[in-house]
Amino acid sequence: MVALIKITLVQLDNYGPWTEELGEDREADIQVLQSELYADLQRMFSAKGGLLFFTRFDNMLAVSNGITLKEHEVILRSIARRYPVTVSMGVGLGETAYEAQRTATRVLQSKGSAQSSERRAVLAYSDNGAKESYVQIAHIDVDDFTGNVTDREDAYKAMYIISNLSTLLMKLSMNKGALTFFNGGDNFISVCNGLTEYDFKEIIDKLETSVGLKLKAGVGFGRSANDAMSKANKALSKIRRGLVREPVLFLGGPHE
Repeated sequence: MVALIKITLVQLDNYGPWTEELGEDREADIQVLQSELYADLQRMFSAKGGLLFFTRFDNMLAVSNGITLKEHEVILRSIARRYPVTVSMGVGLGETAYEAQRTATRVLQSKGSAQSSERRAVLAYSDNGAKESYVQIAHIDVDDFTGNVTDREDAYKAMYIISNLSTLLMKLSMNKGALTFFNGGDNFISVCNGLTEYDFKEIIDKLETSVGLKLKAGVGFGRSANDAMSKANKALSKIRRGLVREPVLFLGGPHE
């Protein structure tokens, strides 16, 4: 039986044209709305065991294993009642996170453009009878980024360094079918079904060669994103405390 991960694309409906109607002094209000909407959606997905990533804010990706289509519909209705804009969702399954989000994107695109005034609070999914199985997540951080960068460089240059690292990490992991997101500070979360310890060590070695920074990763497995994330955090904590000498630690497995 093929092991599948489920990804949900959350996309704001007709957002660009709507923002143009708000006047030239709209930017601060738009930033507040995006932040509040992300926080609200994160609470609703995490309450069901999921985990949401803001990506571009008008587009967000959630790991949604264990969250039913009916529960997706409840989230859609809640947002529609309380915000001046609606969101639509595409739900996809795949052997890798990248494959799953591609499916989620395509099924939502089939329901109309992101700037269509006719698309409102749509839930799109590919119903081929397949079922999701497990989530594999890595929590990645940089060794002593504070000492090497934050306490030595100006704040903007530190942001540039971490943004450059983020871009390289996203590219290397995407090539292996994983989705990696910047998570604040010097931390990253990678949704990485199918990646091995060798894959992570290869990525870490390439990044150290490219940017001169060392990374470490705790990897966890679970039936939901929250379960996998908790184990990834526990694995990373063991590395940070010196209980493990290797830069990568897997905790659990897909069949546990």
